[in-house]
Amino acid sequence: MTTSDFGSILLSAIDEGLSSLGQSSKQAIFFHLETSFHIKVEAIPANLTGFRNALEGIFGPGALYLEKAIAKRFHEKLGLEFQDSEYVDFLR
Repeated sequence: MTTSDFGSILLSAIDEGLSSLGQSSKQAIFFHLETSFHIKVEAIPANLTGFRNALEGIFGPGALYLEKAIAKRFHEKLGLEFQDSEYVDFLR
């Protein structure tokens, strides 16, 4: 798998994970990421730490729900089984 493929799959998982909040909310989050945290959507794969910190800044403890949703989608796209746990760190 190339870095480009990895990034595309990850962005797709992020898009689907954030879509669980609704399309308008997803678009608002992407807007807030860019304007408040200076993270463009296409740059998220190269800046996962910044993305996670931004989610935590926006949602506080609720960011964990989104991280799990994104991690689950990402695992599904890779054909892997998702092991849910109390804390999911999609940086590992």
